[in-house]
Amino acid sequence: MSDDENPKSVPAAAVLEASQAMLQKQLYAIFTKPVDGLRPVFANIEDHLKFQVELEREGVMFAAGPMWTDDERSWEGDGLVVVRAESRKAAIAIAERDPMHTRGARSFHVRPWLINEGTITVRLDYSTQKLTII
Repeated sequence: MSDDENPKSVPAAAVLEASQAMLQKQLYAIFTKPVDGLRPVFANIEDHLKFQVELEREGVMFAAGPMWTDDERSWEGDGLVVVRAESRKAAIAIAERDPMHTRGARSFHVRPWLINEGTITVRLDYSTQKLTII
């Protein structure tokens, strides 16, 4: 295969066409990392979590949480926040409101993310009113 037949990128329209029968739900992933160690992160964690819960209540938050080190034994302050937004610019505006970012404890980068495949299972046990996401 020549370099012409092995491109490093393809237009988004081509991906959308190839996956037209799939979900094609556009979300935005906000990758966040500490700027200067964990002390400033912990100093702002309470306000950050309140902000996250508010995004959840507003229906903006899709998912969020810490990202462990590769050995899954510790946390170095990195996080991932996935939001529903009209555009990357709107997702950046959401990230800019996070107290972690406004106070300089973390920096962030926003990437568009198209969900095509996957599954979610929700189980509700009536007797105990227990809800489990699998």
